[in-house]
Amino acid sequence: MKNMVRNYDGGITASPAQLVYPGTVGEIQSILRDTGRYPGPVRAMGSYHSLTPCASSDGTIIDMSGMKRIVKIDRERMTFTAEAGLQFIEASWTLRAQNLQFVTNIEIGNMTLGAAACCHTKDGLDGGEFGQVGSYVIGIKWVTPSGELAQASEANEPDLLRFMRSSYGLCGVIYEVTFRIKPLEAIQFSYLPRPIEDLTEKEVDSIIDASKGLICWTVGRRAHFQTRKQVDKVGPFGSLFAASRRKLWNHIEARVGRFIDRRIPTKPLRNASMDAWFASSKLLMSTLHLVGGATLYNPDKTIDYSRTRPSAKYAFTFWAFPRSQWLGTLREYVEFSEKHFEKYDFRCNMPLGSYFIRKDTHSILSYSHDGDIFSIDPIHAYTDKPAWDKFLKEFNEFAYKRNGIPLLNQSPFVERRHVEAAYGARWKEFSARVKEADPQRRMLNPFFADLLSG
Repeated sequence: MKNMVRNYDGGITASPAQLVYPGTVGEIQSILRDTGRYPGPVRAMGSYHSLTPCASSDGTIIDMSGMKRIVKIDRERMTFTAEAGLQFIEASWTLRAQNLQFVTNIEIGNMTLGAAACCHTKDGLDGGEFGQVGSYVIGIKWVTPSGELAQASEANEPDLLRFMRSSYGLCGVIYEVTFRIKPLEAIQFSYLPRPIEDLTEKEVDSIIDASKGLICWTVGRRAHFQTRKQVDKVGPFGSLFAASRRKLWNHIEARVGRFIDRRIPTKPLRNASMDAWFASSKLLMSTLHLVGGATLYNPDKTIDYSRTRPSAKYAFTFWAFPRSQWLGTLREYVEFSEKHFEKYDFRCNMPLGSYFIRKDTHSILSYSHDGDIFSIDPIHAYTDKPAWDKFLKEFNEFAYKRNGIPLLNQSPFVERRHVEAAYGARWKEFSARVKEADPQRRMLNPFFADLLSG
């Protein structure tokens, strides 16, 4: 179709009546003001790495890839200002050339700065302070649904900025963003393997307290805690480790899992092959544990997915859980996934991720607003989408019943009852403020219309 738009993994498509590529703020204003030529809903789109139809529209989609200008790098105030269509990894390369970096260096490098400013994000390995990229956004400029210019900053209308940090383009089109930055850091990753049945709450607390960033990778019934700390310099094999890590996630991990599911002909051989592949993942992380981990420059953990082949792409979901109940929920998830496999012959073909994110009140829809969280993130390179979708829907019920908190762009099949239970009064406030900012529903697509309260 003429204006077909697909998200990163190809699981979501949209066919807008108008797909436009503005190059200036004035062009965005003209689009929003001309309701006849550019029908609603109007949705701004970055790289569309989202796993929900949050950017979809059958009206008008504004592709922001034509607005990527870097406005200013202020070394005195340690800020970086750029247009919203610039991808995170492009900005990171520019900063790296000046021995600078973002405070939170997210893995998904193709996220645009506009999306980072107003959508849910996560990064456990830069979670010493805050693991949400938008928490370091100190200024946003946007075009309102009626075509007027607006802005908010920490110095000017901080409450509005707090709202805009999770506004998802429902209050207009963001065109410029300012981030806090910092000097380039060298970091070390360490890996601690532990059987989940032997873990205690006290041990998990001690792992958290000893790290400046944390992700847990669960393979089978073994957890591998990947921790981060700052070091003085990168070792001689740092660049090799960083490149190998990017290669694993961008080319190898999903491709092998997909090959096993698609090409191994018999169930016993397929299961044995998958078990062997998982065993190799455990061996890799155990080996890294034995050799003391590896070092790299912090921005080098950001991955460029822009040229990833379809065979190497993967999907995921993210639900956050209060830190105090994560270990019990993780054990219950392992039981849930094993029973699902027995019943439907489906299991995820990539390791389970869990991000530790500290309490953060910088946005109205912060998923760690009320306290520290630890997530449960099934990851899968699907060959049978209906089977993956069925798993996702059953996992949503699992998470919902255990006080899980979904993300609007990373939790497929999220429903109103999920977000109302998770965000409570903040969801009602968010819904009311969206309606106040866009009374004509110019930006409101069916996905968000189904989610908003009232």
